[in-house]
Amino acid sequence: MADRSFLTWPFFEDGHRTLADELDAWAAKALAQIDHTDTDQACRSLVQLLGADGWLHYATTDPQCTGPLDVRSLCLIRETLARHDGLADFAFAMQGLGTGAISLFGTDAQKAEWLRPVRAGQAISAFALTEPQSGSDVANATMTATRDGEGYVLNGEKTWISNGGIADVYTVFARTGDAPGARGLSAFIVPAATPGLDVVARLDTIAPHPLATLRFSDCKVPASAMISDSGAGFKIAMSVLDVFRSTVAAAALGFARRALDAAVDRVSQRHVNGAPLSDLQMVQGHIADMAVDIDAGALLTYRAAWTKDSGAPRITREAAMAKLFATDHAQQVIDKAVQLHGGDGVRSGEIVERLYREIRALRIYEGASDVQRVIIARQTMGS
Repeated sequence: MADRSFLTWPFFEDGHRTLADELDAWAAKALAQIDHTDTDQACRSLVQLLGADGWLHYATTDPQCTGPLDVRSLCLIRETLARHDGLADFAFAMQGLGTGAISLFGTDAQKAEWLRPVRAGQAISAFALTEPQSGSDVANATMTATRDGEGYVLNGEKTWISNGGIADVYTVFARTGDAPGARGLSAFIVPAATPGLDVVARLDTIAPHPLATLRFSDCKVPASAMISDSGAGFKIAMSVLDVFRSTVAAAALGFARRALDAAVDRVSQRHVNGAPLSDLQMVQGHIADMAVDIDAGALLTYRAAWTKDSGAPRITREAAMAKLFATDHAQQVIDKAVQLHGGDGVRSGEIVERLYREIRALRIYEGASDVQRVIIARQTMGS
């Protein structure tokens, strides 16, 4: 059983503790029914299930109110889902990230059209920011959106797009030419069925998730598809990442907690020379290091979430610290768990083997670890 004492920390309110308890009980029962043989279908089923049972209400704002996203709830949900099922965490997170720009900056009409079906699990969303030549360097994006009468024509490619190929709607960032660099980007809502939008490649990774490269060829969208103002795309993208970057750290915590539980079970049950592995001081040292890494990551993660929920306009530094530490150290926790499992640790299908594959991408997407170091350094030296 994963340590849940962190829920008593002063970062949380009673509603958060109730949420964590209810979701944990739901996940233990509901997620067992999902067949992971077909990744695309598993994601669709998970989105439908999460929507039908109300969990996706936390992933977006309510279309009828202007309240902010509760980042502590987002983090608790991602940590809990990741501990139970990495693909369930992915399905939840992408519903939030894919519509984050609409939640934070969309018009009432845009919210009504898209947030309702996404919250209900009836539509799958995606966040299309990365390009072949610009991953973390968002300002270097080259995809264009050219004004044409009452709309815009999009041309270019996006790649490594989560939910690519199964999404019903994409939030797409393109250059409208308002200014050079970051100031020239705008954000658009592009339904998957829009002519000129094609999925040109599906991308396979060590942990199966739906990922794709998209091509936009004279893809026309109405002016009403623009989110906020022309040239506001970079600000929108950074604001969305400011919220969801902390949740990546929370997902890493979920993976790490599951790995620690598996490691404790292993060393308690496995015997060497007539005594359990847990009697060895070296093994105890590994378990201690794993526990410290998890608690330190949790403190940084929920500090960032609490800071945002307390009204801070931006938590760039706090979120970067949380993501950097929690993902890097979750990797170390899981690696120790694999080592403590011996040969079984690399056996296909074992829990720790799956976690080993799941954790690696978290140190890359939504800003790679070295990018987080640059952000932290610049914020620190500029303060």
